[in-house]
Amino acid sequence: MTDQSGGGLAGLLGRLAGRRVVVLGDAMLDHLVGGEVARLSPEAPVPVLALRRTVSALGGAANVARNAASLGGRAVLVSVVGDDAAGRLLAERAAREIGPDCALVVDRGRRTTEKTRFVAGAQHLLRVDAEDVHPMPETVAAALLGRLGTALARADALVLSDYAKGVLSPAVIREACALARRRGAMVVADPKPATLALYAGVDLITPNAAEAAAVTGLAVGSDAEVEAAARALGRLTGGAAVVLTRGAAGMTVLDRSGRATHLPTEAREVYDVSGAGDTVVAVLALAGGDDLVAAARLANRAAGLAVARVGTTAVGADALRLALAPPPAAGGQVMTLTEAAAAAEDWRGQGARVVLTNGCFDLLHPGHLHLVAQARARGDRLIVAVNDDASVRRLKGPSRPVQPIGDRARLLAGLAGVDAVVPFSEDTPLAVVEAIRPDILVKGADYRLEAVVGGDLVRARGGEVVLVPLLDGFSTTATLGRLAGRTGPA
Repeated sequence: MTDQSGGGLAGLLGRLAGRRVVVLGDAMLDHLVGGEVARLSPEAPVPVLALRRTVSALGGAANVARNAASLGGRAVLVSVVGDDAAGRLLAERAAREIGPDCALVVDRGRRTTEKTRFVAGAQHLLRVDAEDVHPMPETVAAALLGRLGTALARADALVLSDYAKGVLSPAVIREACALARRRGAMVVADPKPATLALYAGVDLITPNAAEAAAVTGLAVGSDAEVEAAARALGRLTGGAAVVLTRGAAGMTVLDRSGRATHLPTEAREVYDVSGAGDTVVAVLALAGGDDLVAAARLANRAAGLAVARVGTTAVGADALRLALAPPPAAGGQVMTLTEAAAAAEDWRGQGARVVLTNGCFDLLHPGHLHLVAQARARGDRLIVAVNDDASVRRLKGPSRPVQPIGDRARLLAGLAGVDAVVPFSEDTPLAVVEAIRPDILVKGADYRLEAVVGGDLVRARGGEVVLVPLLDGFSTTATLGRLAGRTGPA
């Protein structure tokens, strides 16, 4: 029996690294225009969006490939873009975020697909699509299949990511499946209802509940109804396995032996479902021949992280590994820098403002408690970076620290408001600031703003550096002096 606990899923996550996935389909750019709404327009009964940020990300098939790469796989995107600025940006970002082997064919008669979402907080106001969905010329299709054949030479899986934008024509789908079968690659299809019949013979399909209802004409409310729809889809595709995503109701898995399993949702907070299906497909393709239910459970966890972030996003292996770890019994958690950076990314994706402060924190005293409390009050999540023993000795002298790093880290983790504690070995926290990318960096007022290490990096990203007034009369050095009898009675 497959281990479906967090530990078992962590083992499966580790096996995803290095697997080769080719993603063929409709690549696009997703733009998020975010801001705040405080009033209605005097010209019409519509909200006025006060612009705060504009973010662009890889979308559609490109987001599937980006998720596969973020999870440790080796991904190649094969798609079509227009001869325009959006196409060039998509190609540049694909090379950087997916890998240098991405194969994008330019169709001069097509514009690159772009989706622009206008969002206030986590509330969607409007989506604008700019696209051409006409069939590709035969010359473009031939070039696309040529690139696909090269990419499949060493692939473990092929993903067909169909957003009905014209790349996956019937002829391209048939030839792509034939190429994958000749190469021995598993085929995972994320089809649209109108083209589902074209995917007969694939290994796995990943429709959502609305698509399943549209194709089968069956209700998809209860578990029993969804299972009946999944079995009908399996018959329509010649026995393909089915992972049917159901939003807040979770997933239903129908493996090729006919066994059905219903999985509850893993999302604790849902901010944006954009691209969550891409995350699911990427995990399932990377999992390959591993147990389908275990792979679906892992995909379910990853999708839970994706929907907790605003905008189209890629879930990284470190963030998913952190989500699989058992939570601490109380207070914060002592983390490695990699784990803390993943946690910070996840918290920011949920809309939280991440605060970072640092120090030696040797012999915890009221001054330390004041700094921690003031730092926590500035944001939603607090990470405390603490010097390890060797760096404290270099900074404070050979008799310090009084308490070893393990004790200091555990004490800090137990303080109210501390979400994570990160030991570091350098004399300055620059590497920590670079990895965590805090929204707010807090130090004591004994520093000058321009002297705060990493402050320039935080401000360059639109963040803030805050100096907190110190509590008079509290310091570890003074306490040790009194204990030694040099400045009065203890």
